[in-house]
Amino acid sequence: MQPLATASLEQQTQFKENEMEWGKEARRSNAILHKVITAAIPDTVGERLIGLVTARDEIPDLLKLDDVIDLVIPRGSNSLVSQIKESTKIPVLGHADGVCHVYVDKYANLEMAKQIVLGAKIDYPAACNALETLLVHNDLLETAPLTELISDLRTEGVTIYGGLRITIDHIHRHGSAHTDCILAEDHDVSEIFLNQVDSAAIIHNASTRFCDGARFGLGAEVGISTSRIHARGSVGVEGLLTTQCVKLEVFDGIMLLRGSGQVVDGDKGVTYTHNNLPIES
Repeated sequence: MQPLATASLEQQTQFKENEMEWGKEARRSNAILHKVITAAIPDTVGERLIGLVTARDEIPDLLKLDDVIDLVIPRGSNSLVSQIKESTKIPVLGHADGVCHVYVDKYANLEMAKQIVLGAKIDYPAACNALETLLVHNDLLETAPLTELISDLRTEGVTIYGGLRITIDHIHRHGSAHTDCILAEDHDVSEIFLNQVDSAAIIHNASTRFCDGARFGLGAEVGISTSRIHARGSVGVEGLLTTQCVKLEVFDGIMLLRGSGQVVDGDKGVTYTHNNLPIES
């Protein structure tokens, strides 16, 4: 785990005991950050609020503790995330791949598209939200801006697709449901893409690199999830919280319910109206 992720995650998750483990290249940095943060925890809480895992051979044993560990958040390579998912019964929040697409429509602002594509790929190529696949409408095949863009990216080959529908099918077949983007000025085309692409984050006329907890206003990012259960997309600390019912009001994110002997009486006297919902193809 990177030092930045360690510091931000520890600051956000001090509501219960946590265990953290990192990559060996950041061991000393994370050890110092952990020491500083635990030293700031009040004595009434105790330093054991945040644990420190220093050896990888301890991980398999931790992954067996499904009765005491609520959630595992792996940050790392595809193989790491996949291995953890396969070796534990504990819920895992994460993504195995970050295959992010950018589709340049025939009505896109090509100068803007060039800047977005270059930024999405070159800003931080190793990031999970960096551009991996560029899809281009075939009407742009012979245009000078596209030729210049390909030259700037030093790409040896670009797959050319016939239009929007084929592009969406390609993303669903080969994508990872992480972050996908359309660059287009046509409102109808953009809306079709935004409504039909089934990814955790879908972006219109901006870089895929914006898929980040801090940039989405969620605070420091805990992780990015491509799951369809519970948290999805960029996840901040609120994405880790559950709801507790104790009274019929919301207080600090908790649904509270207090009563004085009320019982459910079969909803007597209630008339229900049933209407068919319109379904759009």
